Amino acid sequence: MPDNAIKLVLLVFLAAPLACAQQTKREITRPANPAEDARPNSSAVPEVSAFSTQFQRVVLLRFKYGTDLLAGLERMVKEQGIPNAVILAGMGSVRNYQVHAVKNRSFPSTDEFVEDPTAPADILSMNGYILNGRIHAHITLSTGDRAFGGHLEPHTNVFTFAIITVGVLATTADLSRLDDQTLR
Repeated sequence: MPDNAIKLVLLVFLAAPLACAQQTKREITRPANPAEDARPNSSAVPEVSAFSTQFQRVVLLRFKYGTDLLAGLERMVKEQGIPNAVILAGMGSVRNYQVHAVKNRSFPSTDEFVEDPTAPADILSMNGYILNGRIHAHITLSTGDRAFGGHLEPHTNVFTFAIITVGVLATTADLSRLDDQTLR
């Protein structure tokens, strides 16, 4: 093998760990409540619930370079007076990201947080809910060689731009328990 090829292989071998070194992963187990975690499903809670409503309006939100996506979304929910909504779509790109996803199959649940302050990614999609003003957003990102995602977390900053479409619901119902894992 020529010297230049050996140097190139050595450089790639040595640089590979540095390319991945920025991404960090950490796990957080929600505080365990042994009695609550061991509790079986209640027959008083239906397997499926239906909530009928209509869109009151649709709001398009555009985020500029450098904006923290979650903080900007929270700010606009307050400014626009959006109590309950469906996050219908999202697209654009980010300079860096932080997401979390569930890591286990039994209670208490454990979330794995993945953050990379130096990795850009395209926003392939975004969906979720705004429930009594609280944002529960999921995001799918792509780095070109892989797609991944999870719950949107702080420190996910816009690169070129981001657009999020929100369908504001006409209901004023209390939807705060719609995503409550203890409602079983």
